[in-house]
Amino acid sequence: MTYDLIVIGAGPGGYVAAIRGAQLGMTVAIIEKEKTLGGTCLNWGCIPSKALLDSSEHYHQAAHKFKVHGIEVTGLKVNIKQMMARKNDVVSSTTQGIDYLMKKNKIERILGTASFKDANTLLVTNGKTKTEHQAKKIIIATGSDVITLPSVAFDGKRIISSKEALDLTEIPKHLIVIGGGVIGVELGSVYARLGSQVTIIEYADRLLPTMDKELGKSLEKSLKSLGMTFQFNTQVTGAKVVKNKATVTAKIKTGEDIQIEADYVLVAVGRRAYTDGLALDVAGIKADERGRVETNEHFQTNIASVYAIGDVVKGPMLAHKASEEGVACVEYIAGLKTHLNYNTIPGVVYTWPEVASVGQSEEQLKEAGILYKIGKFPFKASGRARASEESEGFAKVLADAKTDEILGIHIIGPRASDMIGEAVVAMEYRASAEDIGSIIHAHPTFTEALKEAALAATDNRPIHI
Repeated sequence: MTYDLIVIGAGPGGYVAAIRGAQLGMTVAIIEKEKTLGGTCLNWGCIPSKALLDSSEHYHQAAHKFKVHGIEVTGLKVNIKQMMARKNDVVSSTTQGIDYLMKKNKIERILGTASFKDANTLLVTNGKTKTEHQAKKIIIATGSDVITLPSVAFDGKRIISSKEALDLTEIPKHLIVIGGGVIGVELGSVYARLGSQVTIIEYADRLLPTMDKELGKSLEKSLKSLGMTFQFNTQVTGAKVVKNKATVTAKIKTGEDIQIEADYVLVAVGRRAYTDGLALDVAGIKADERGRVETNEHFQTNIASVYAIGDVVKGPMLAHKASEEGVACVEYIAGLKTHLNYNTIPGVVYTWPEVASVGQSEEQLKEAGILYKIGKFPFKASGRARASEESEGFAKVLADAKTDEILGIHIIGPRASDMIGEAVVAMEYRASAEDIGSIIHAHPTFTEALKEAALAATDNRPIHI
């Protein structure tokens, strides 16, 4: 049988592409090397990390904030075994849901590792069994894998990746996190809330170095309240394990050499495109110097029958970006007109307070020489935030100095992950700051902070500050 479409990889890009193909009447198969669907995001990334982030925040709230609400708690303790069991249940039910969607849409699942035989044929290896499968179109959606540091070798026990960090059976006394990006601050905050001493070592001069500078600086202040410490402008030069202790050596940019000892070291310096074993060269598919599959604006590789989406191509490594690319790619294959605006892909950090951003940062606007104006509103001036004892952070609107069109929105505060949706809609429809400022927002809500920030950007007329 020759399928209309075969998708390699069942992560958020792959399974969504497969479903959209089936909706459009294609015969579809999906190849996945793992027994469960959902890829890194559902199994070892987005979903399990959010489960632990929520559980640890509940504990932290009970330990440190319930009292002010008039709620007395005694005998509070962490049951890490139950916390991990709940996380596993969340993952299991979510991946089973994807399995149901494959059956519902009559998508054939093929278990095994795929490699190209030619531009329309894939070899799938499952143990000792090898099979061939043909398709008119093939989408590569194999995602990404953790980046390793040459000077720091994983042992899976004391020097670990994010995958092992989501399955610890004890709360670390001291956890060193190498990397102050999204994964590092999220997992670092999980264990800091549960009582670990957490040290983040970051090569850049701040947390979240790819986001608006103010967000990283504000998040640092919040995480310090959890007892987390930070070593910026520092390059890790090595790590070794002796018995149950790991020692990290590093060099500060000023020239000073330091050593830090902990019982666990989490390496969270980013991810790389995963094309291992695909045999791209056999089909003549080009990849760039970083191993990412090269595509045109329609996700098509240099081989007409082969496409690629998600973490395996250029752009931010985000689950929702991969999913939208999957839909757009399949719709293009089907002859439909597609639209995907990369400037309106939001980024979210699920610490507490949460961090969310869309559009251009101040640093990017300055570098591009674009004149802009700023409107900010602190959550401490929000009635809903004060009522919730969640007054950290701010909402910031960046608008074009001449046209008032919104160029970027950056939020650190309660429920920023939900609030950023309004910002995305506004930017997608090229709204002005005045447009957002004139929209009626329910009171009291966290989203009023966005309205007030927009009013501040329009002509400096926020109401509540």
